[in-house]
Amino acid sequence: MSAPILILTEVALGPSERKAVEGLLENGVARLEILVPAGRKRRLVVDFLDHLSMLEFGKAVGGLTDKGPGPESARALAQTALSTSLAALEGLGTDVSGSIIEGDPVQALADRVSATAAEQAVVVTLPHAIEDTFHTDWANQAQRRLGIPVLHLYAGTGFIGDS
Repeated sequence: MSAPILILTEVALGPSERKAVEGLLENGVARLEILVPAGRKRRLVVDFLDHLSMLEFGKAVGGLTDKGPGPESARALAQTALSTSLAALEGLGTDVSGSIIEGDPVQALADRVSATAAEQAVVVTLPHAIEDTFHTDWANQAQRRLGIPVLHLYAGTGFIGDS
């Protein structure tokens, strides 16, 4: 069995991600494995600046007092994203599995790369202007840490990021 493609995503995968992943399957990949983190560590200043850069003034101000979902809600949101993602990739002619991960998402991806001997990863995120500009986003962190090709997709857009 060939090595899987690992997919780390902060949101549910949809049609544009399916199309991108389908293009990767032409190399005879036997399976896909989706990793969805349960929650995301708050970065108050970075989130505030991200919203300002996207001209989302209400979200910028609201984010200063929003504590985000609690652990149970975060896990439920992650489970919904995982279920939706599995459904989105169904029928591609390959095995698709997934799991919810805890802690640092990039470290969890690195652990799965080691455990599965994966040779390629896909990171799907929303645009994060500050992280993307300074190359501190998950895809860039993974590229530096893993030593395998990492494709960065911006959720819902079909746009490939720079990692």
